[in-house]
Formats: sequence, structure tokens, C-alpha cells
Amino acid sequence: MTDFEMTLFVAADPSRVWDAITGDEGSRAVMWGSALRGDLVPGGRYEYVGPGQDGDETVHVYGEVLQAEPGTVLQLTEHPGPTYRENHAELRSRMTWRLEPAGESLTKLTFINDEWSEGHPAEAETSDTWPLVLSSFKSWVETGRALPFPS
Repeated sequence: MTDFEMTLFVAADPSRVWDAITGDEGSRAVMWGSALRGDLVPGGRYEYVGPGQDGDETVHVYGEVLQAEPGTVLQLTEHPGPTYRENHAELRSRMTWRLEPAGESLTKLTFINDEWSEGHPAEAETSDTWPLVLSSFKSWVETGRALPFPS
């Protein structure tokens, strides 16, 4: 299984970056109109919900919160939404967002997507998808505009 890791620096403090990752506005701007819903506490459940095959409330991704320390770390298990795969509960990976202060109004953001279950269909796309998503988060935080995703 292939782990994906990317580090970038965002011109904002960690609390602002955290808000972009977990808040409705930043999430919808970057995650194809989906909002992060759920209880962001260890053991809590979450979903990315937004427009899709099942209408405006399509569950695109869901899982369990492993760690959640605002402004520091968000670690989640990930399963594709039920709409996408019959065996969605068997397909799993782990996503980790680490935020560190790197100077005045500067955050070092390290994202890792690892622990892929065998046959997870998103694994092959991760090296193309995550750089775009992470760059779009950076753009949204710094300019208020997400990147235009290719169709």
C-alpha cells in the first residue's frame, strides 16, 4: 500500500487553518461542496456530506475520529460513502492533518493518508487528488478563493 504525505506552509495561524479544514465554509469551498459533519472528538463519527449521486445530502466519505486537538491534529479513518461501493465498510484508510506554528501567522501543515485496506479504489488517485485539495485549502485560507478544480 502506498502512503501519501505532503507538507506545505500556510500564511495563517493554526487556528485559522483548523477552521478551514473543519468549518463549513472552507470545507464546502474545497471539498466539492461537501461539509464536514460530526462530533470531532476521539471515538466520534464524521461524514463529508454534499451534492452528489444521492442529491444534496450524499455521504461521500465517513469514518471515525481517532484524534482531534483543535489547531494541532485531526486524525480520521476514511471509508467511501455507501453510494460508491457496496463493500464501503471494508474499504478504509487513515487521514492525518498535523498543524504546527512555524512563525508569526504561519502554519506548517503536514497531511498523511495511509493505512490503506487492500483494494481501496481511492488509493490509486490519492497522489493526484490530495495535492490539488491541499493547495486549494492553502489558497482558500490565504486569498478566500479555492482553486478551480478540473472537470
